[in-house]
Amino acid sequence: MMFKHNFKKVLSATAFAVALVVAPAANVSAATNDASSTQQSATATSQDQQASQDQAASQSSAANQSSATAASASSSTSTSSATSTSTVKKTTKKAKKTTKKSKKKTSKKKAVKKVAKKTTKKRATKKAAEAAAKKAAAAKKAAAKKAAAKKAAAVKKAAAKKAAAAKKAAAKKAAAVKKAAAKKAAAAKKAAAKAAAKKKAAAKKKAAAKKKAAKKSAEKAAKYWIAMRESSGYYTARNGSCYGRYQLLISYLGGDLSKKNQERTADRYVYGRYGSWVNAKRFWLAHNWY
Repeated sequence: MMFKHNFKKVLSATAFAVALVVAPAANVSAATNDASSTQQSATATSQDQQASQDQAASQSSAANQSSATAASASSSTSTSSATSTSTVKKTTKKAKKTTKKSKKKTSKKKAVKKVAKKTTKKRATKKAAEAAAKKAAAAKKAAAKKAAAKKAAAVKKAAAKKAAAAKKAAAKKAAAVKKAAAKKAAAAKKAAAKAAAKKKAAAKKKAAAKKKAAKKSAEKAAKYWIAMRESSGYYTARNGSCYGRYQLLISYLGGDLSKKNQERTADRYVYGRYGSWVNAKRFWLAHNWY
């Protein structure tokens, strides 16, 4: 009974030792994987979970190996129990040392992970700040460009308006000058026409006066010519029933033998019968009387 009890203790110790040996190995492997994953902080958590699963699988394998070892140990002799105990102690010591290293590495890994996370966050913040600054600069640039374009459009519009006003004023002034010139030309033309009409009227009047004077002169000359032919110009000349300068029938004079009445009666007779002394002269030349 005593041997059986001791054998159980040895078996349990052996299984424990094997588990401790296998477990640190699994932890070392997990630590190595975690160290390589610190550069990719986004996948660290999934790798930790994988390492835990690997550790559980290793422990399960270790348990199986311990069962096999226990089965093998059940067929060994009692003399091997002392050697196994010594081995278990060494293994336990080594396992503790490995566990301590593993914890240290785990702590270091957490620190690295924390730093990496902090760095990533800092980079993300910096990147966001740069993006915001870039966006603000772009917005500022766009606003400045829009303001410049608006100002340029306003200046262009004002210039166009000013040019249009100047053009309108110039056109108005030109129209006024043209109108004034046309008015002046019309006035000058009217004055010229009036002057021409006046000149024409004067010329006509002069011509009429000249004609009248010529007619009067011709009448006077014809009257004198007839008087010279009829009585040699004497107002008292008498030839039968004819009397005076123009040898009119004495009955035409109505008893008034004055020079004035002779002149008036002769004019009335000639103008009434011939229309003019010129015509009377022409008749006299044809018939030797009038």
